[in-house]
Amino acid sequence: MSDAAQLKELTPFLRDKNPQVRQIALANLLGQTPKGSPHRDLFYAGLRGGGLQQTQENDVIRDIKILCRDQLATAHDAFRALVNLSDNSLLVPSLSEPQFLKFVVSYVLNPQAILADLASMLLSNLSAASSVCTALLSLKVPILPDDRSPMKWFPVDSRCGTCPAPVPYPSGEPKEVLALPLLIDAFVKAAPGVENQDLAKRTHKGELHFLSSVFANLSTVPAGRMFFLTPRSSDPFGDDVDMEYPLSKLLAFTEHKDTIRRGGVASTIKNCVFHTPAHRALLATEDEKVTVPPSTVAASGIDILPYVLLPLAGPEEFDLEDQELLPAALQFLPPTKKREPDPVIRLTHVETLLLLCTTRWGRDYLRTHGVYEVIRALHENEEVEKISEHVERLVNLLKRDEGPDTAKDGEDIINAAKVEESDDEDSKIEEI
Repeated sequence: MSDAAQLKELTPFLRDKNPQVRQIALANLLGQTPKGSPHRDLFYAGLRGGGLQQTQENDVIRDIKILCRDQLATAHDAFRALVNLSDNSLLVPSLSEPQFLKFVVSYVLNPQAILADLASMLLSNLSAASSVCTALLSLKVPILPDDRSPMKWFPVDSRCGTCPAPVPYPSGEPKEVLALPLLIDAFVKAAPGVENQDLAKRTHKGELHFLSSVFANLSTVPAGRMFFLTPRSSDPFGDDVDMEYPLSKLLAFTEHKDTIRRGGVASTIKNCVFHTPAHRALLATEDEKVTVPPSTVAASGIDILPYVLLPLAGPEEFDLEDQELLPAALQFLPPTKKREPDPVIRLTHVETLLLLCTTRWGRDYLRTHGVYEVIRALHENEEVEKISEHVERLVNLLKRDEGPDTAKDGEDIINAAKVEESDDEDSKIEEI
């Protein structure tokens, strides 16, 4: 009997009543899931979806999806198998169907989910497809208030073998809420626990770094950018709290020690800067209330500049006059300060600054906030030619003379953003 036939004979055992049998069958199939495996086609047999065709999944994929809810060893291999297989677009419709997507997202949201990082990797792979981005932007998950949880709520659909329900079970009726704001909160709250190597003492069992890739993928589509650039309450139960731009919550991670987290956040920021009407809010400081058209809801400025510049800054000392131009976070940096070590992330930050030069207002803002001084020092130390070329383009934009033909670059776009000075109680919204 051929190897392919032997592997096919294992597939019915994925739904055996004996958990050990299920685990052994899946463990033997797992080796065929990575790209380039000789019998990988076994998992794609009979799949179809997209266009006018109705989505159809085969028994193997359906069984592996169910096994993600099994006991630890089996669920671990099931998630790994789907992470490996999800690079094929044929599988996207099956893995993004509403019930399974609700489970995966709810599982990531549960602080007790041991395999949350694998589930985050699966979401990251799936969100590379625009159809999944659309689904995630509107996805709602049921939650219950739970004061004992670090998140203060319990995601109902997360219950499974590796993520049991809390005891006693939270009372009340579940409320369906948008999943994306919850994913951002989980991403933020999981970060401090990463330093703790003792899993039992962590508030979140997962590090959730791969969610930054999900956010980066979402921000490649216009609706995704508008999600990050539309103020919303941080309370899923709708209590009256301050409105905040979701992007603001991600900024602190441009200096995080994990490359995946840093890179995903840097890409999310850059993608949001493609929305030129948001430049006013993106650069405004926290003491200004700003809107991003077409929304009329005002919230504190996002203030991205310090978080984009800091990774590009080294230990160089500047003249006092130049120091005063810089955002406060970049003044008098210690001699131990190191630049972003990853060239891809450095390039992403430089591209963000280039995009902010789209309008005359943006260029003037960068000129008066020390950007030239930081990138001049970067250029002197940069060894990657592509980054040096982008820095030179940025320098040319910042140092050129502005004539009548460039004086009003993007003026109509910038003026559409409204700003409300919050210095006094009588302040009012007015156009810039």
